[in-house]
Amino acid sequence: MIAVIDYKAGNLTSVVKALHFLGAETVVTQDPDVVRTATKIVLPGVGHFQSTQLLNDLGITEAVRESVAQGTLFLGVCVGLQWLYEGSTEAPDVPGLGHFSGLCERFPAEYAGAELKSPHVGWNSLDTVRADSRLLKGISPGGFVYYTHSWRAPVSADSASVTEYGGAFTGVVERDNVMGVQFHPEKSSSIGLQLLKNFVEL
Repeated sequence: MIAVIDYKAGNLTSVVKALHFLGAETVVTQDPDVVRTATKIVLPGVGHFQSTQLLNDLGITEAVRESVAQGTLFLGVCVGLQWLYEGSTEAPDVPGLGHFSGLCERFPAEYAGAELKSPHVGWNSLDTVRADSRLLKGISPGGFVYYTHSWRAPVSADSASVTEYGGAFTGVVERDNVMGVQFHPEKSSSIGLQLLKNFVEL
């Protein structure tokens, strides 16, 4: 059973529909005990990082921390990826899970001497794909996925894929059983569906 966390923000319905299309059993929940007993966890997300405060208030942050420590597979989408880091400059007083080091920061107003539009909306390519990524199995570098975001995660050794917009940022992060995607797989055509299928079948 995949627990899809509902924190009253984000693209929850479309993510659940995509998972159902792939034959996955899901339960939408705000219950930390359901999160603790799930075989996999998905955290969808759209909107302000402040909305993730509810995860702390409901006790879900600690439940996720316990579950991933036991090896439960976790996938964060968009803000769900950003929440895996220490936090975001969008809401400095709201801590993230802290599984990955670093802060998510807003795109710069200018890049390479030109104005940079933010949010970053539309199709962009996965410029790199880490060879050992289980989430990106069967997905080649250069494939296009759909983004819509104003804050971005830093590039590190845990970046399974990097995208360029106003400099390099993490499109996919993955370390062992904890994974996140900045783009929206449920809106990213065949590549997004392949990624979700990989997660369901892990």
